[in-house]
Amino acid sequence: MKRAILAALPAVLFLASTSCSSVSSSSERLIGGPAYPPTSPSSVLILRREPRKPHERIGHVFVEPSGGPPVEEIENAIRTEAAKLGADAAVIVFDRTRRIGRVYQGPWWDRTSYPVYGRKIVAVAIRYRGERETRD
Repeated sequence: MKRAILAALPAVLFLASTSCSSVSSSSERLIGGPAYPPTSPSSVLILRREPRKPHERIGHVFVEPSGGPPVEEIENAIRTEAAKLGADAAVIVFDRTRRIGRVYQGPWWDRTSYPVYGRKIVAVAIRYRGERETRD
């Protein structure tokens, strides 16, 4: 019995650590920009700097992870939102943890407060020029 509990402990700890994390994501198309059909999320590249290949910006992707989700989950959220816009790649332009608010606890005569921090990630969805037209 004791061995069974010890064997199951790593799985329980893993589930407990991942169950409290989440990734909120959204995207927006640039005003006046062309509309493209969605692409496959698996084909969207995540870049850390602007590529040298000719491209056009088609929108922005916003991601707010909470609870420390794995990097793969954050990257999948970026790929999914960029793919909805028809992007070939997403360029990370902002990735910061900053104070987003303050929480107050306790009665008014003995109130305590502490800051709340959150991570914000912004990516620019891009589409390469010329390649897709020659492949289709």
